[in-house]
Amino acid sequence: MDVYNEPRIFYITPSQISGKYYLDKVIYPNMQHNYYWSNHWDDNFYIDLAYAGFISITIEDNEGNLLLLPEIQFAYSVLDFKDLHISNKVEKLIKKGNFKFTINTHLDEVLENIIEYHPDNWLYGEYASMLKRLYRKRNNPYGFRVISVEITAPNGELVAGEVGYVIGRTYTSLTGFSSFEKQYNNYGTLQMVLMAKLLEHNNFAFWNLGHPYMEYKNRLGAKIFTREEFLKRWKVARGERLAL
Repeated sequence: MDVYNEPRIFYITPSQISGKYYLDKVIYPNMQHNYYWSNHWDDNFYIDLAYAGFISITIEDNEGNLLLLPEIQFAYSVLDFKDLHISNKVEKLIKKGNFKFTINTHLDEVLENIIEYHPDNWLYGEYASMLKRLYRKRNNPYGFRVISVEITAPNGELVAGEVGYVIGRTYTSLTGFSSFEKQYNNYGTLQMVLMAKLLEHNNFAFWNLGHPYMEYKNRLGAKIFTREEFLKRWKVARGERLAL
């Protein structure tokens, strides 16, 4: 790999995304760059990034310090609920009903399982601590809320789950897990289908699934939107109130 031809990752500050000009004139039109980095672990900065359409992960520097890595993607995977596809296997699981679907019941356990199931996971350290703080807050800017989604087996074992956030009439997935045990095959997809149905029932505009070109998202019924197409919809839906 020729590192000199790799795209540069620019430092991003709270002031750069708090104003409309820099986003609209510098960041959004720049289709050569998608990743930025910051060492700010401020709750409101993270919320401002999310509101602007960034999805943030983490990266470690050469000294092992955890940095925030916000991405304004080149394209987004978006599920409109009318396009939701439910496989026969998931239909059978729903009819069987041998599970418990919950929201905001096991956040800590979901985060622990994400780390256990994904050794290369980026959601740990300051990032996990920040999500837990935001989860406990009820008066965040833009109505921002951290959400955990869970599927529990009859024996009480957590077998699938994810964490994400709500802004306006949008829900954005961050990451999740599902059990590797054969008896829980398709429970990860079950969790996503039930979440989609819940979002639709509660009048969400769409589900932002993040990175495109992943087959499981396509099978769910998601479509790929360019950055420009996505932001046009995002800017409307993020400011709308839910009819809950």
